[in-house]
Amino acid sequence: MSAPIVVGYTATEAGEDAVALGARLAAASGSELCIVVVLPADTRSVITPPDASYDHYLEQQAAEWLARAAAQAGDIVPVRTLIRYGDSFAEGLGDAVAEVGASHLVVGAANGGLRGRHRLGTVASELLHSAEVPVVLAPEGSRRIDPSAGISRITAAIGTRPGTEALLHASTALAAATGAELRLLSLVSVDLPASVDTGVIRIAGAAHAEDVLSKALAELPDGVEADVVVARGDSIEDAVSQLSWEPGELAIVGSSRLAQPRRLFLGSTAAKILHELPVPMVVVPKTAKTQEGEQR
Repeated sequence: MSAPIVVGYTATEAGEDAVALGARLAAASGSELCIVVVLPADTRSVITPPDASYDHYLEQQAAEWLARAAAQAGDIVPVRTLIRYGDSFAEGLGDAVAEVGASHLVVGAANGGLRGRHRLGTVASELLHSAEVPVVLAPEGSRRIDPSAGISRITAAIGTRPGTEALLHASTALAAATGAELRLLSLVSVDLPASVDTGVIRIAGAAHAEDVLSKALAELPDGVEADVVVARGDSIEDAVSQLSWEPGELAIVGSSRLAQPRRLFLGSTAAKILHELPVPMVVVPKTAKTQEGEQR
């Protein structure tokens, strides 16, 4: 069995979105689903003494929430539920990820997001600046997709900066684990300075796509094939909105060059993609060997 998939759960529609996507990813990759509720750490000041009855109530409520989330996941994957404590939701989830040795961490969009679109809340934003494993962002409405639908395609967004090794590795590994098709998306034609001549952009885009394909094909596991698409548009957002996206698809981007090794930080290109993306986004941490480059 593959490493567990951890879901950060809250008793909201965003929490249901995260569970549905986590169950779909776990089922496709043959992984255990670990659903986690984070409660406030037992660190009160002397002004606010501990209240055992209130703590007991919170634990009972959390157990009820977890039972509801486990029922939502159904019988398609093995499910484990955990209650953990932390000074923040992100801290508690990070501890749970380390404890179970998770491969991915799934969280839902903030309340108020448009259906099929992402809206980052404080928890997701904090995780995108601190997580040590890929964070999977479930857009609003993910709960409406049958968890047994699996993962149909994985699109890896490749930018212009060096440091794509970890991104390609994560994309091909996930495609192999889930049986999904792999699509490599070249963003070079819309990720260059505006002053660059359009003819140069077209030539650079074609050359970049061929270079990405040749390098990726050499690293693909047996049985995994890849297509390459060159993004076209007046901007990153325009190019992403014009691409075809499947309901069961995942998009993968790399962490910014500003991130510490093995940590996440959502860069400007990834943030622009997220704004228009109608499918879940996976953000992959940098590795030590790509510390000097930026994954886009």
